[in-house]
Amino acid sequence: MQLSFRWYGPDDPVTLAKIRQIPGCVGIVSALYHVPPGEVWPEDEIRELVRRVESHGFRLTVIESVPVHEDIKLGRPTREKYIEAYQETLRRLARAGIDTVCYNFMPLFDWMRTSLAYPLPDGSNSLAYFHDEVDEEALLSGRVKLPVWNIDEDGEKLRRLRDEYRERGDEGLWDSLAYFLRAVAPVAEEVGIRLAIHPDDPPWPILGIPRIIGRHASFVRMFEICDSPANGVCFCSGSLGASAENDLPAILRDLGARNRLHFVHLRNVKRVGEKSFYESGHLSRDGSVDMAELVAILARLDYRGPARPDHGRMIWGETGIPGYGLYDRALGLTYLNGLWEASRAFVADRV
Repeated sequence: MQLSFRWYGPDDPVTLAKIRQIPGCVGIVSALYHVPPGEVWPEDEIRELVRRVESHGFRLTVIESVPVHEDIKLGRPTREKYIEAYQETLRRLARAGIDTVCYNFMPLFDWMRTSLAYPLPDGSNSLAYFHDEVDEEALLSGRVKLPVWNIDEDGEKLRRLRDEYRERGDEGLWDSLAYFLRAVAPVAEEVGIRLAIHPDDPPWPILGIPRIIGRHASFVRMFEICDSPANGVCFCSGSLGASAENDLPAILRDLGARNRLHFVHLRNVKRVGEKSFYESGHLSRDGSVDMAELVAILARLDYRGPARPDHGRMIWGETGIPGYGLYDRALGLTYLNGLWEASRAFVADRV
């Protein structure tokens, strides 16, 4: 398992030099965050990102993300030019040595939270979601925008998109995903890139807008639509773990058995009611996800791909991008490293 850390580029207060001091961290997950969705990524900027990461002793293990333009998700006639741009970006990434690209198919809002600094009993704070606190007017007016969203803040445009997605519905969104995968996966397979779709976060509809990638059956249907080895999944224990209906160990085993486990996010969440949760510390006892069991499964699968701690709490007075501070994510990575070493040793003893 290639333990990695997300880095938001030169403006990230969590620098590569600081990440370099985290024991067990070998890779960086990053992207060209300033490039708008639908545009081809400049090849010189891709190579500069790789150079910068490698100059600190890391490998750029994953590009997260290459955003999918809304016209593709909505099935508009203009999707063709955006799909061609996506294909070309994949070719350029492959030429720079990238072999894994994470993306999502969440309409409009991407990941959603109702609090960016939910207070926890130990004095830290974290991201949280309470379904009955979703403020539709604040979101659609553009007054509320979560970090790293790739959305336009024009309120009228957001309302039009909401209405289009509601009309398109689940099956319409599935049609769009099928069209996208059948066009993009062959290119990815040809150039040696693994595509890893990230589950919807949280894994249920919001504001009447469909979300289709949130259950085990979603992944199975996706593989039936596009049976390419390049078409895989980013298993996110936090996103999937927000729903008590998801059997995370069963999902992880199945993805491994199908050889479609291309990337792993390991974080914990504490479910506190129907469609409500907060992001806890990474330890199994702190949340609703058995992290030790998941890492043990990865060890039994002999998983050798990239994995990273995902969102972390803000602890010790740290400020920065909500969910993406240094301290708690570093603690999470070292915890995962310990679980990995112990699990690997146990598997070796049983062989």
